Amino acid sequence: MCDELVALEALLVPARELRTCHRDLWSDNLRATSQGELCVIDWDNCGQADPGQELAGVVFEFGYGDADRARALYGEYRRCGGPGRIERRGDFSMTIAQLGHINEMSCLLWLDSAQPDEERARQACRFHESVEMPLTVAVIDELLQAVAG
Repeated sequence: MCDELVALEALLVPARELRTCHRDLWSDNLRATSQGELCVIDWDNCGQADPGQELAGVVFEFGYGDADRARALYGEYRRCGGPGRIERRGDFSMTIAQLGHINEMSCLLWLDSAQPDEERARQACRFHESVEMPLTVAVIDELLQAVAG
């Protein structure tokens, strides 16, 4: 994975537009209400960010391996007036940084023999998620093609 991580790092760009964003908008921070609506929780990381970069993470998580789903999610977001746009590889900068941080922390805790076995096993599972569903330059290009269509 080292070559791929270096290639991803080369894609990092600064935000184009800053707005208040969640900045941790992963599926585990989404809940359905009793009325079937979507509720976003865990706002402790919210702050200024590029809405397109945050949107790219959502499209990655929910559209990975399914171009039609990625296209539908992005299209509905745009139809509802969302301000973010995904147009270039650098729009995945937030996702690249977040996943890199998650993987680093998971590896450190997984390999730390001072951690309880249960914690090490939990962190090993977190790291293996990134191997099973890796963010790669090719995946970014597939998602860019999906949302462009």
